[in-house]
This record gives sequence, C-alpha cells and structure tokens, in this order.
Amino acid sequence: METVSLNPLFIFFLFFGLFYSSVSINPSDLAFKSTYSRLCSHLVPEPAVHSDAGSVPGVADDLRFQSGYFSGGDRIFNRSTASMHASFRVSSVRRSGSDGVFELHGQMLLQQRRGATPASGRMLRRVFSSGKVTHWMRVSLSGFWSQFSGNLCMFGTGSHANLRNANVVLKLRYPRDLSLLNCLIRGTLESFDDKNISQYFEPISILALSQSSKFKFTVAGNEREKVCGGGGGSDREGLSLRNLNRGACTAFLGHTNRFELEYGSQCSNVTCNPVSGDGEELPGYMFFHGTLCAEREKVQMLLGFSDSGYRDAIFPFHPNTTLVSEGKWDEKENQLCAVACRILNFTESWLSPYVGDCNIRLTLRFPAILSLRNRSTVLGQIWSDKAVDEPGYFNKVGFQGLSRVSKNLHGFQYKYTETEKVRKSCVQMMNAGGKGNTYPSGYSSDMAFSMLLTNSKGQVAHGYTSPLSVNDQIYNGQSYGAPIVLTAENSKAHGVQSENYNNLLNISYTMSFKPPPDFKFGGGVLSTEVKIGAEGIYNKNTGVLCMIGCRRLRSTEKVLIKNESLDCEIMVNVQFPPLNSKGGEALKGTIESTRQKSEPYYFDPLQLSSYFIYTTQADASIWRMDFELIMVLISDTLACVCVGLQLLHVKKHPDVLPYISVVMLAVITLGHLIPLILNFEALLTGKRSVQNTFLGTGGWLEVNEVFVRIVTMVAFLLELRLIQLTWSSRQGEGSHRGLWGSDKMVLYMILPLYIGGGLTAWSVHIWKTSYQKKFKPFRLSRHKFKLPRGFVYRPPSLWEAFKSYAGLLLDVFLLPQILFNIIFNSEEKALASSFYVGTTIVRTLPHVYDLFRAHISAWYLDLSYIYANHRMDFYSTAWDIIIPSGAILFALLVYFQQKFGSRCILPKRFRESSAYEKVPVIGNEDL
Repeated sequence: METVSLNPLFIFFLFFGLFYSSVSINPSDLAFKSTYSRLCSHLVPEPAVHSDAGSVPGVADDLRFQSGYFSGGDRIFNRSTASMHASFRVSSVRRSGSDGVFELHGQMLLQQRRGATPASGRMLRRVFSSGKVTHWMRVSLSGFWSQFSGNLCMFGTGSHANLRNANVVLKLRYPRDLSLLNCLIRGTLESFDDKNISQYFEPISILALSQSSKFKFTVAGNEREKVCGGGGGSDREGLSLRNLNRGACTAFLGHTNRFELEYGSQCSNVTCNPVSGDGEELPGYMFFHGTLCAEREKVQMLLGFSDSGYRDAIFPFHPNTTLVSEGKWDEKENQLCAVACRILNFTESWLSPYVGDCNIRLTLRFPAILSLRNRSTVLGQIWSDKAVDEPGYFNKVGFQGLSRVSKNLHGFQYKYTETEKVRKSCVQMMNAGGKGNTYPSGYSSDMAFSMLLTNSKGQVAHGYTSPLSVNDQIYNGQSYGAPIVLTAENSKAHGVQSENYNNLLNISYTMSFKPPPDFKFGGGVLSTEVKIGAEGIYNKNTGVLCMIGCRRLRSTEKVLIKNESLDCEIMVNVQFPPLNSKGGEALKGTIESTRQKSEPYYFDPLQLSSYFIYTTQADASIWRMDFELIMVLISDTLACVCVGLQLLHVKKHPDVLPYISVVMLAVITLGHLIPLILNFEALLTGKRSVQNTFLGTGGWLEVNEVFVRIVTMVAFLLELRLIQLTWSSRQGEGSHRGLWGSDKMVLYMILPLYIGGGLTAWSVHIWKTSYQKKFKPFRLSRHKFKLPRGFVYRPPSLWEAFKSYAGLLLDVFLLPQILFNIIFNSEEKALASSFYVGTTIVRTLPHVYDLFRAHISAWYLDLSYIYANHRMDFYSTAWDIIIPSGAILFALLVYFQQKFGSRCILPKRFRESSAYEKVPVIGNEDL
C-alpha cells in the first residue's frame, strides 16, 4: 500500500483554518449577523470581512449630536407634553472590511421635559415650560455607518422606568457636503418586538443638527456687508475678543444663553414675531446655543424662542421655533454678524423637513462699558431682510442679557454715574459707628449673599444679590478698567470725613428676587421676578453699604418692552454683621422707594435680611468639625478601653461578676445601641447630613462618621460580652438567690423613673412642634435669634428627641449599680475604678466642652455640632452644669460604697435594715 506524505505547512494551515472557523461561528456573532441582515442590510450592507484595525479618531465627534428633537413613541412618552430632547453619542468606532463603512457602538438618550405641550403651528406657550424630566429612554446600540451614503443603522436594547430590554433599531441619515442649507440629521427609532407585548412602542421620528467639523461656512463670512449692513450701529462700544485663547470660540462654543427680547412700540403680533407671521403670541426670550466654531471667528449656532415659562438649561429645540444660523465675528466692529434660516416643511407627519428661508440677520456684541442703567453684557438685534409685504417678514427686534462667559472676558469697564447723589444720600451712614469690629473687605466672596425680603404684610420673597464691580475690579478679581472713583477733595466737600475716605469703596450690585403668589408690592400684586441694579459706597470699617438702585419697569405687554423705563428712585441700605460676630447677628437692611406715596411706582419698604455665614467662619467651623470628630473617636475609643479594663478586672476577680448590676449594663448597652441604630444609615448609604450640606463639606466627613460608628459598634459588642459573663455567673449552683431579686427591685424602682422621663421628653417634643411654628429654639441656647416671618423651622423629630433622652440615661448609668449595692448590701468591689471613673469622664467631657464652645462659637455653628451634639443629649448652660455634677456625684458614691460598704451613704438607722444577707453555701458533703 502506497504511503501518502503530508506537507507540514499543509497540516499547519489545515489546523489553523479549523481553529479560525470554530472562532468565527460564535452563536452570538451569527445572531448579530442574522438580525442586522434583516433590519439594516438595505441601508448599510454589512461588510463581508471584519477588520481588526483600531479605533478611528474624528468619526465619533462627527456623528454625535446634542441638540435633537423627536416625536412618537406614544406608549412611552406622554403626548400631552412635547418638549422633547434627543442626544446621541458614539462610544467606539472601528474600520470594517469595506471601504468607508465603520463599525459603531453608541448610546442614545431621549428625554421629555415636563410642562410642554405639542406645537400646533407655531404656538409657543404650549411648547416650552418647566425642564424637569418626566419620561426618558436610554438605548445601547451596535451597527454600521457608511461614509459615502451617510446612512447609519444600529440595533440594540432600550430601557426606561416602566420598560426593560426593548429591542430597537436606529436608522439615521447624515447629510453630505455639510453647509447651512444641508445640516439636518433625520431618522427613526423603531421597535422590532411583537406588537402584542409590553416592550413594543410606536416609531419615534428624530430630527437633529449635525455638529460635524466638516461643516462648511459659506454664507455669513462671504457677505459681511449684506449681513451686518441693515443692523444699525450701537452707541456702546463693543468688546474685542482678540486676546481670548480661542477667539470668538471661547465666547460662543458650547454655551447656552437666554436673552430677553425687546420689541418696539410699532410692533404687532404679525410684524415682529421672529418665528411666525400669522399672529401668534410674541416670544419673550431667545436662547442662543453655539454648536460649532472654526478658525477663531466662524460660529454655527441654534436660536430658539420661547415664552418666560421655559427655564431649562437644555436648549429648547423644536423645529417650529428654532432657527439654524452661522456667523462670523467681525474684529473691526467687535460684533458677530450672522445669517439665520428656518426649518421648513416640518409638520407632525414629518414631510422631509429642510433648512431654507435664510433672509434673517443677526448682530451681537459685548458692550465694553457697563453702568447703572446699562447692565447687559450682551446686546444684539435680529431682523428680517425681506420686504415688508413678503411672507415671513418681521420688524427689527432687540435682545439683551447676561452671557455665561462674561467673567472670562477681559476689558470690561464699569462707569459709576451716581457718585454725587450717593454721597449726599449716604454721608451720615458712612460716618456711623461700628468701630472695634472687623467687616468684609469688599473684595471677598462674602459680599454676595442670598436674602429674604419681607413686605409690610409679612410675606417673604427669596432672592440673591452679588457685586458686579468693586472700585476698578469685577467681583471675581479680574480688572474692569478704570472707573470714576471718589477723591479726597470732593469727599471732604460732601461731608465724608477724610479719615474714612480710604475705607470707602465704590461698588455696584445686581439684585433679584422671586416673589411668592399674591406678594403685595406697591399698589398691586407682584408675580414676576424683580431685578434691581444698584451702585453706591461700601464702608469696610463699619460694614455699611449704601446704594441707589434702578428697577426695570417691564410691562406685561411685550410690544412696550423697548420703551420701558427704569425706576431709579430706590435706596438700598445694608448693614453687614461683623466677621467676629458671636451672638447670631444677621445681615440686615432695607430696600425703599424715595418716591411720594401718591406716585404710581412707589412701594412700601422691604425688610432685607440674610443668615449666611462668612467664608472665614465656614473655614473655622470645618476645622472645629474636624477637631470634634477626633474628639468623638477618642471618646468612643476610651469607652471601649473602659469596658475592656472592666473585662480584665472580672477576669482577675471572677467572684465579683455576680455583683454587677445587669440593669446598669443594660442601660449602658442600650445607650450605645439606640444612636447606633438611628445612625446605621451612615454604614449603608451615602446620605448627606444637614451640616455637610450647610457647610459644603464632602464625603471625607461622612467616611469618618462611618469609622465613629464602627468604634461605637465595638464598644457595644464589648458591653454585650460583659452582660453575657455577668448573666452566666449567676446561673451556677453557688449563685445567691437574692442577686436576681435585687436587680428586679432596682428595675421596679428606676423603670417608672425612666418611663416618666420618656413621657416628659415626648410631651416637650409635642409642645415644641405644635407651639413653635417659627424658629425659636427651646433649649437654653446661647445663640437665639429671630428669623423673618414666614421662615419655618423644622424642629427635631421624635426619634431625635429620644436620642437626646437616651444620652441622658447614659449620663446617669451608675444609678442602677448604686441602688443594687444598697438593696443587696454588697461588699464586693464589683466595678473597676478605671471603668466607672473613665466612663464618667467620657460622659462629662462633652458638657464641659459645650460650655467652653458656647463662649467661642457663633450661632451658625449649631448646625455642625459633632462632639457634644445637641441632638444626642441635653445641652445648655444649666444641663452642662447639672449633668456633670450628677455624674461625678454618682462616681463618688460608688467609690464610697466599694470602700466603706454599700450602705455607708445612708443614715445610720437605715444601714442595718434587713435585706439579703450573704450566707455560706452548704454542699452535700457538709450534710
């Protein structure tokens, strides 16, 4: 028989082929191929060979989008609201075996914002409202994208609150040759589950703006004169962006700003609506969102229009109320010149929407000089370039507001225009006292604060105020330029003492507050946000701030907005509390109208107050919290050591074990158990406590609190061991029958006392919660102060009241042992002196520390107590004397009992009363 010789290379390739085949026929790969072929092959054919090439840079950024709109999916998304936001990102990109086809993995997020309703035509009030997410869907996808066709097809699973593992397929078409007129991404997200199961949902249509870096700027840059020529000039000089790191890109890219629209009195609903010419309601605000920037000056952006109800941080993308725009920053004129286009042919049936009607122009600048009457850091105009009689024409509309990046822009100047009037009005306040105390310097972050404003009816509005400029600096320390400042000569002429001149700072503020419903203000009821600009003088030696304010008198009729006036007959006076304040002093002040009561813009004085804490005080509080946390660790460690020493004592002297009161050990153990249970969440959750939030401390404190609970747990376990040893020692044949009887008598004596104390604590808690509706601390606090009417104080919960009572029981832990010794007439030294003296010190030191802390701390620190926590025991000047005195007295009584006899503390006639006597135990052998 003829032998066949096999080539070794042939054998190698045969085995390699078998191995490769076994790898390539993975069932999951086959499932992917089968599903992809069924759902996507007609859009992007799957490559026959997969490449092992690495990731491809740039593709993921070109495919992602942040600003998208969607509709449909009625089983998931409630159609009664329609502020829909879609975003898509690609997490990984790999080249495939086919040229121009890329393998993708990514995620899509669909969100519905609460309070918006579907648009009918271009209705604005029903489109945008509050921004809270009410419905959402998150989808993980895998698939392919063709660079040549622009088609993307991916499938995967989606989930939301009431749905899991829904099978979905995403189909998108990306534009090629990107430009302003060809920049929309269109597609669908569909379910390929059976229609009869709960995971199925109706198809979702998606429309988004491409943010690819391949976008070609073709309009605004080539037609600058035509774009900006009709905008009209501005009498306010624009700020240059030349010195910014990325030029105009720094100011515009990635930021969403909201600007107020200003309509001229000649406007009507037909001729001035930027998004509709059919008589719909005028929008109140324009949202500006920079999506792409190139060459330091070319910007792609979205312009959205809404009423005053929309305050979400996410751009309000809706095709009917959104313009697509591109512009170029003009370095010569220091302004942005832009062209904007509408999204046309968009209806609820999605009939191929596209970008067109690019006859809208926009200019925007950053005014270089700010003043009391001109506070906006952004000014601009938007108008139609069409003829008046053409469809889609609208009259020129102005806009103004604050840019999110204003503090990053250099070269602003603030011009103080009311210095003469301020000097005359504030001269007496500037010369007022306040000496001997230290106040904020004027440049520190302490000059900004949240505030409460109380009107004559006791109604309270919440607001915030912050400096705009201090002398020649903006509030964050960057230079505005050279403002007009006081000189020594004119300060004397107007009565300001020369020694006070160096202590006076020119300062400007922005103030705003949101009134509650039915807030009485002036002659009527105020329901809209109030904004006040102010400038004046701050005396850093007395903490007095005196300013003149201007309130915008915005009419409810939007066509009158441009002609609105400013009410500058307002005085703002503020007295800052001293930095070294210890008595709970609060910032106080007034906002008053200087008009006559008969004038229409007069309003009754508003009382201003704030209970913020200074930065130095917060830092001191955090340092003190660190110290107190160490004290807690030391205290709990000492408690463990004391119990451990008692265990060593009974190990050396096991005969004393039965003479330890089980009731006393139970009190000690329960005293540690109750706080441990109520604070067990610290071991399981990352829940922030009030003091952490109040002082801005982070997770470091919480981690250390967990360690404190662990040490407390160790002490608790050691105490359980001591109870177990004492209990076992009384179970033997030689144990005295009177031991348990004595403990029962102790229990009968102290149980009514403990129950009565608990009922008293409960009654006091009920009284506090029912009687004290406002902040009036019940305890003998050294830091009482009165908050404005309407400020509700939430008293400690019932559990917290019992935690304090448990702390009191732990303070008098020796009482059961003293009673046990008297009843049983024990002569044994059952307790080690290191145990009862050490534990007494552990329970006494917090009260001593609290007395010391009361003389060095301020009221604001009450919220951050850790050691000697006012919600873990009874603390006040009286309690801090009574409790340590009682604890020390009990320790002395135990010492005398163990040295001179258990009844040495009783009068002589009671010392010999019959009780349980120790008799020798007679065994069987003696009988």
